Amino acid sequence: MRSRNLKFWLLNAICGLIVLIFAGMHLASFHLDDVLALVLANSTEPLAWAQVSARGASVAYAIGYIFLLGTALFHGFYGLHTVLTEVWSSKRAVAAVNFICWLGGLGMFAIGSAAAIYFHVML
Repeated sequence: MRSRNLKFWLLNAICGLIVLIFAGMHLASFHLDDVLALVLANSTEPLAWAQVSARGASVAYAIGYIFLLGTALFHGFYGLHTVLTEVWSSKRAVAAVNFICWLGGLGMFAIGSAAAIYFHVML
């Protein structure tokens, strides 16, 4: 049981690092466009509809969004699960927390993935 917890903790740390890197790239490329315009001469408006639709039509972006969604959800729900199982340690409460975390995570992943795929297909 201890090695399983260690594997999940390591996966959580890796997911946190991935989320941190992707969030930094997102902030730099989409919200700091004025700063990037000083560095890049051909900087375009990243939130213009032409740019958004071009990214949405890209298979790589759709896969990247789904990958980032999965890592962010795992990282968030693993942290929530850890906190809640430390507060409520009875077997029944842990089982309920496990069920709710799995159901919530899979539900959000299904909705987010369907949105990314729908946006990709519709463009």
